[in-house]
Amino acid sequence: MQCGRLDGVPPRNGDWGPAYIIQGPTSDIGLLTLRPGDAMTNHIHHFCDESFVVIDGEVTLWVECQDTYHLIAGDVYRCKPEEMHYFINESDTTLHMVFIKSPASPGDTVNLPWTPGQPIPSIPPAPTSTN
Repeated sequence: MQCGRLDGVPPRNGDWGPAYIIQGPTSDIGLLTLRPGDAMTNHIHHFCDESFVVIDGEVTLWVECQDTYHLIAGDVYRCKPEEMHYFINESDTTLHMVFIKSPASPGDTVNLPWTPGQPIPSIPPAPTSTN
């Protein structure tokens, strides 16, 4: 049994960013906080999918640097492995969103910096295991 609280860990950047609440071995669960104007870097995960549950606030989700979705409280979305995703809070309220990565894949986040209007970045190949 693992347990945690959404307010139990501070965000990575002080008052915004991701905060991991429970990690491994089969999934990672955390809370993403974005203040108005904040963005979470465009990225992929080679080996896990990532699900999102909006608790409060609203956010724009860009998928594959082309498709946009306006998420509000109660919305649930999931990105499959290697599906680029980028979040930006264009509202005037703070976003709180639970994220779930499954399976747990420490070090599987590949940042692919991008903002709307820029060329779409290439996805690097997945690393191969040396075991």
